[in-house]
Amino acid sequence: MTEQGTGVLILAAGKGTRMKSETPKVLIRLMEEPILYYPMNSTDSPDFSGRAVVVGHGSDIVSRYLEVAWPGAEVVVQEEQLGTGHAVITAREWVSRFEHVMVIPGDVPLISRETLQELNSRHLEKGNDCSFLVFEPVDPTGYGRVLDTDRGFRIVEEKDAMEHEKKCCRVNSGVYVFRTVPLLEQLENIGIENSQGEYYLTDVIHGLCNEGKKVGMIICPDPDEIEGVNDPLQLDRVSRILRRRILNRHMENGLKCVDSETVWIGPGVTVGYDVTIDPFVQVWGNSSIGSCSRLGSFSIVRNSIIGENVHLLGHVVLDDSIVRDNALVGPYTFVRDGTEIGEGAFAGKFVEIKKSYIGDGAKVPHLSYIGDATVGRGSNIGAGTITCNFDGEKKNPTRIGEGCFIGSDTMLVAPVTLGDHACTAAGSVITSDVPAGSLAVGRTRQRNIEGWVHRRRKPDEGGE
Repeated sequence: MTEQGTGVLILAAGKGTRMKSETPKVLIRLMEEPILYYPMNSTDSPDFSGRAVVVGHGSDIVSRYLEVAWPGAEVVVQEEQLGTGHAVITAREWVSRFEHVMVIPGDVPLISRETLQELNSRHLEKGNDCSFLVFEPVDPTGYGRVLDTDRGFRIVEEKDAMEHEKKCCRVNSGVYVFRTVPLLEQLENIGIENSQGEYYLTDVIHGLCNEGKKVGMIICPDPDEIEGVNDPLQLDRVSRILRRRILNRHMENGLKCVDSETVWIGPGVTVGYDVTIDPFVQVWGNSSIGSCSRLGSFSIVRNSIIGENVHLLGHVVLDDSIVRDNALVGPYTFVRDGTEIGEGAFAGKFVEIKKSYIGDGAKVPHLSYIGDATVGRGSNIGAGTITCNFDGEKKNPTRIGEGCFIGSDTMLVAPVTLGDHACTAAGSVITSDVPAGSLAVGRTRQRNIEGWVHRRRKPDEGGE
């Protein structure tokens, strides 16, 4: 049964030889997301009835990525990569479910959702059998030229174009919307009589025009949107364009960058009201920054939630963690693996916190490692404190109650629990639970041996 609306078929089977990488091209990272993330994100819209991705080179790992990141998308495996037309033929069964289908390359990360929605809307409004996107770059080298014919259009790949045809500056984007029935009919007729020996999807355009079908061309006003990624140089160019677009969007909404040329913000990041970011900051993944917060220089945030009025003092690394409102972190602090720092809490200089909860108003000021631990509200962790959480086989928890005072250089040998308002003496090794309100002293009594230095000296070392 044919579904109303437009399905989206994303072509992501190529190896990407010019990228010189063992990673399939569509999984190479761009702003810390796979290249494939971007066309998937741009087509994640109610305007489209379903999505499928044609995979080929590295199909196993590309399929795993799609399963985790985009579970609603179907996967079609193209065992042999014999061109764009062959990719659509491979997906014939899926394509036939829809009245219309949009075909888009998997390596055009700059194309916007708005452009694709506009292409689809105009295609449907005009009742076209095919609508395709073209653009006019300053240098058309490498692109297929879109030529006028007495019956419509013909697209000629550069390797097959004659010299006078190469002078045409109107080029093909590789983005199309087809009415499904005529598309599938034309796919039966295309051949491999070209320099690549491949089935070109562009030949469908020529066939439709020759049969008098209604084919429309839409010019994309921003050529950058169609910029492909075929080698590391193009990857760098696209990365810079994308970085600037993302920053501009956030700054238009109130973000303040002390030096925007050194700030990197990923496409999935959300930024609240009146946020300030200092130079050389990176924010990646599904991170969010709450209103009125400030991120100090050289901080790196990945997949983390930062509350309102939070200050990262600089050189802070947050990884898969949460920092609640009014907290202070840094400098030189590493917070990772599901840690939560409570409201108004402080994690300071040369502190690492792993898979732990730091309660509201608690303090871990400096030179400490807190792992697999819970620190209660208002507790203070002295300098040099370590939760000794690994016994050689497994990680063990440390539980510190509310209002506790942990003396400097305390070793908390997990599993261990300290009740509310418990204290430890500086330099203690704590191996047993500490009752609430108790002081734990886990060190030997100091003994001074008078004259020890004089007695241990050899006669030829001087002295009295």
